Amino acid sequence: MTRTCLLYQCDRPRPYLEVWAWQKQLVEERKQAKRDRQYLPDALILVEHPAVYTLGQGSSLEFLKFNLDDPLIECHRIERGGEVTHHAIGQLVAYPILNLDHHQRDLHWYLRQLEEVIIQVLARYGVKSHRIQGLTGVWINNAGQNQKIAQVGIKVSQWITMHGFALNVNMDLSGFNQIVPCGISDCQVCNLHQFVPDIQLADVQQAISQTFGELFDLEMQLHHFVTSL
Repeated sequence: MTRTCLLYQCDRPRPYLEVWAWQKQLVEERKQAKRDRQYLPDALILVEHPAVYTLGQGSSLEFLKFNLDDPLIECHRIERGGEVTHHAIGQLVAYPILNLDHHQRDLHWYLRQLEEVIIQVLARYGVKSHRIQGLTGVWINNAGQNQKIAQVGIKVSQWITMHGFALNVNMDLSGFNQIVPCGISDCQVCNLHQFVPDIQLADVQQAISQTFGELFDLEMQLHHFVTSL
């Protein structure tokens, strides 16, 4: 049976803390629904953030090249796995809120599914990408060098997911110079527009939602983005 997934897209960047709080609200609603033996549909948030750094719950401060007390730099430690990463305008961030009871109770499978969404989206634009064994995320071989185009980091509680993946579309990559991305010392990053110069963010949003629905067997149902909690 194909289930419904509420699709939330935004036409302008949203502050990281606002969307983080909203994720947690959606997760708690679905946990309560499980306790009440009720059904709530899955959800997918697609959004851009103004420049921000996030640290996984166990990530090391040694991978930061800036002072955490710098008032000009926004940085938050959050629940997901993984090391430090960077979000900024021009990067599409996807936050799936899924009940894995209705999919597979398998975190390895789930991570690979998220990577597969990205790989298939890039393939739509004729861009070949790949995984690297032992690492999460998606990479592109550019002139013989592996460059990371998408980051993946999740949190799963009572088989309800939050956080997700970020795809670099046409963002300013210089923000990555302030960190060791994902804790990988020689990690190079890239943008999709380097390979598809006329790429439009709205088109990538649509490609992600379509591919996500196909891979997770979900019917995507567009809803208005919540402006405040």
